Amino acid sequence: MRHKAGPLGAVGTAVLCGVLLTSAGCSDLDEVTAGEGGGSGGPATAAHGSALAAVDSLTVKGRAPKTGYARDRFGSAWADTDSNHCDTRDDVLKRDLEDVRYKEGKCVIARGTLTDDPYSGKTIRFTRGASTIDIDHLVSLSDAWQKGAQQWDASKRIALANDPLNLLAVSSGPNRSKGEGDTATWLPANKGYRCTYVAGQVAVKKKYGLWVTGAERAAMRKVLSTCPDQKLPAGDAPTSAPARFHAD
Repeated sequence: MRHKAGPLGAVGTAVLCGVLLTSAGCSDLDEVTAGEGGGSGGPATAAHGSALAAVDSLTVKGRAPKTGYARDRFGSAWADTDSNHCDTRDDVLKRDLEDVRYKEGKCVIARGTLTDDPYSGKTIRFTRGASTIDIDHLVSLSDAWQKGAQQWDASKRIALANDPLNLLAVSSGPNRSKGEGDTATWLPANKGYRCTYVAGQVAVKKKYGLWVTGAERAAMRKVLSTCPDQKLPAGDAPTSAPARFHAD
């Protein structure tokens, strides 16, 4: 799972650099906005089935107000929506960590190793109770709320919050600097992972019908034009949670 930066213009870049708290830094944002296609060869041609091709299928609209957003609008954290008797957080840790050791049974993970952390490229040791590794929503729940999710029923919001397609074990520092950022405002410092990262956001937004802003779509195109063959990830989790789950 180891893994690579549309033009915003000089004014847009300056604004981003003025307000963005990111481990990528303004120099990396300058790379994202350096020119169409990432070089002198002009725009890249999107391969069939690629993430780059999928970008143009996303609806473009302005960001809606954050009014009414709360984490519990997406259900209780880490609900067992796939009914495997393990919570979603442990499912993702089990998927993404190596050398996993369990506290009990085959669900509760006591320790493990995140080799080649997607966001920093470092190896991170996980010990339960220590704040070294987070489970990140590629598309943050707040960003989703402002780009369509506030119009959904609770079942779909719960599904998004627990969909493995939208979840990734990462080092906690970079994840917390990302906050609610989308592709236009945050990219991982680990440049080798940027194509995979953005492709994942495109896949989630396409699957759930979330929209993107114009700046976000341009930034997605810019990153993915450096890897036009990057496949669009697929996930088979349903877009509605079982009826036993509820949210405010």
